[in-house]
Amino acid sequence: MFSPNFGTWVLMFLLVSSTFVHSSMSEIDAKKRYMREKVRKMFYHAYDNYMAHAFPHDELKPLSKTFTDSLSELGNLNLEHLSEHYNGSALTLIESLSSLVILGNNTEFERAVRWLSENLSFDVDVRTNLFECNIRVLGGLVSAHILATDSRNRLVQGTYKNELLILAEDLGRRFLPAFDTPTGLPYAWINLKYGVMENETTETSTSGCGSLILEMGALSRLTGDPRYESAALRALRKLWSMRSSLNLLGTTLDVATGEWIEYSSGIGAGVDSFYEYLIKAHILFGKEELWRMFQSAYLAVQKYFRHGPWYHEADMRTGKATYWQLTSLQAFWPGVQVLIGDIAAANSSHREFVYVWEKFGVLPERYLLDHQMLHPTEKYYPLRPELAESTFYLYQATKDPWYIEVGKSMVDSLNLYAKVEGGFASIKDVTTMQLEDHQHSFFLAETCKYLYLLFDDSFLVDRNYVFTTEGHPLPVISAWHDRLPENYIPTNGTSIKSEKQAARRSSAMSLQVCPATTLNSGRSSQQVESACHIPDAQSDHRCLTEDECGVDATTCRRRSCSMAGYCGLWLFI
Repeated sequence: MFSPNFGTWVLMFLLVSSTFVHSSMSEIDAKKRYMREKVRKMFYHAYDNYMAHAFPHDELKPLSKTFTDSLSELGNLNLEHLSEHYNGSALTLIESLSSLVILGNNTEFERAVRWLSENLSFDVDVRTNLFECNIRVLGGLVSAHILATDSRNRLVQGTYKNELLILAEDLGRRFLPAFDTPTGLPYAWINLKYGVMENETTETSTSGCGSLILEMGALSRLTGDPRYESAALRALRKLWSMRSSLNLLGTTLDVATGEWIEYSSGIGAGVDSFYEYLIKAHILFGKEELWRMFQSAYLAVQKYFRHGPWYHEADMRTGKATYWQLTSLQAFWPGVQVLIGDIAAANSSHREFVYVWEKFGVLPERYLLDHQMLHPTEKYYPLRPELAESTFYLYQATKDPWYIEVGKSMVDSLNLYAKVEGGFASIKDVTTMQLEDHQHSFFLAETCKYLYLLFDDSFLVDRNYVFTTEGHPLPVISAWHDRLPENYIPTNGTSIKSEKQAARRSSAMSLQVCPATTLNSGRSSQQVESACHIPDAQSDHRCLTEDECGVDATTCRRRSCSMAGYCGLWLFI
């Protein structure tokens, strides 16, 4: 028997527990507010120094407090064909526009928009990397135009006349000659004034020709000119047609012949944003074909690249492992996995990246998994954002305060190792923390932005955004979605009619409705089983391989085996 005081003890326990939970939440909220202000100071330390010492040139050199006109150098490792007359395009200012909005600084945002509207021109003799110019400049302008014209009234009414969109369309038109190839795959390099240069290289990367659809698609939706989206989509479809029988793609290819140059591939440099843009373009534009591409590609990555929580590289033709290495760009992958609901897999990989960050203080560019050591020449950390990005996504999905601690560790490391009087400097060697005189524009566009959103996501309240690979937000709006025709049916479906039943989708294998549904028959309701339904092999839905998972009765989608060992619609949005 319980004592008479038992109820009192239970009540006291509940009160104490409630107080403890409330106190814990208050502590977390207080920590988030404190860290938000630290990130705000980081952003303005970088931004103010850029404006003081580098603007209107492209990027800041924080150690010497000077500048670099780097738009002509991005991706140009050998620094070839550099223009003597190019003086910058205010690249870092363009990259900072959406960050200023997210930080709530509408005054500075308006000042920046006004300057760009009056001074920016792309009629310049500069050879630039199409991919980099697309994600940084075109993406920055398109996103800022949307933010300037949405319902939040960020600009003084009547002062903005779509100047950023006009600039974006001018830039988009200058991109189009790059797509004039036998394959429709674009050249990696374009001269903004003169188009494709004579004897231009025909070599490009998978990312370079497969990561254009978000920015160019958005430009088409905003202007009503379909050419930009059509060019990007044609290139993406051609690229997908070049996949191997394993649904894998290589890293580099020839845009003239459509032949692969490098067959080894992974989820890192040269390929990363291709996967990212398949799923994000599906979310943004509602194209079912992009979902099918992504689903096949994702399952292939999980089958051939994954080794526990790590992802190595493999030959696209055989699936055999080639290079066992972690690259810092791979840290975007958990964020993509969050978008498709594979949270367990995202968390597993993310923790390994955090482990490497904590081991060195920052995330090195390349880490040899088979030797558990740094790559001998790629020891640098250029203030990359990918780990902060995935941390933000995982916290949004789980609200686990551990991710707040990860973000705090990253902010502390950046302030300890990279902050200098003139801004934030890249780290040349993570073993010595020797600095390099370069503050990349993506530090303001992405690194600071994702860390700020981790601690303060008020910008996202009542809004859905897709963030481009450069961190520029594009709103998810129904008007941009492709509308399926009314008679659209799955590939295994057909329409049936009877006197007692209206037209509905059914499996071609029988007259059973697909997907499963409830039919009203007189006084009772009858559950009709989908003919495409295949149960999982185990009643508890546990699995070791994809073959043990069936087809969902409601959606008629193939269920997949997550890294946690359960069958489910991990790929279903």
